Amino acid sequence: MSKRVAIYLRVSTAEQTTDNQCRELEAVAQRAGWEVVQVFEDKGISGTKGRDQRPAYDAMLKSVTRREVDMVVAWSVDRLGRSMQELTAFLGELHGRGADLYLHRQALDTTAPSGKAMFGMMAVFVEFERAMIVERVNAGLARAKAQGKRLGRPGHGEEVEAKVRELRATGMGVIKVAKSLGIGVSAVQRIDKAAAVS
Repeated sequence: MSKRVAIYLRVSTAEQTTDNQCRELEAVAQRAGWEVVQVFEDKGISGTKGRDQRPAYDAMLKSVTRREVDMVVAWSVDRLGRSMQELTAFLGELHGRGADLYLHRQALDTTAPSGKAMFGMMAVFVEFERAMIVERVNAGLARAKAQGKRLGRPGHGEEVEAKVRELRATGMGVIKVAKSLGIGVSAVQRIDKAAAVS
């Protein structure tokens, strides 16, 4: 069964053309016996823009998610994105859906054994990047705590907290207290919880 392929094209300025990219990638698909089901094109959009600012890129990924395509074909890795974060998210999405990737300039084809191995390595790097982000966030939180910085949402001040406790002691409901003091219901609940603990 031939692979259903989505071709993704992108150029950074409106003056540039995707014609050469498209012609070459269609020829590759024809030689390989792949069926091009859709061509997605973002014209005049920088690769630094996120998924939400690249409509064709977003539509292409939705097509992968709906399993309408088995493979994404692009001219080069920089057509897909210019940030490591964007690329790792893209690779993670493809890998999660079992879709393949062909990059013409990098000669990467994940349908071939060497390409599969490369894709596996990329998945490891995606996981590594995620782990590094988590580690950096946790280290930052630990450092802030050690420096005595208060984490989480800012409090409402002792005066407001005292007023909440006072009104709650009279039997007033959480929603009514929140409305009368102009604060959120969750803030009242948090102050209640803190009062119960102390």
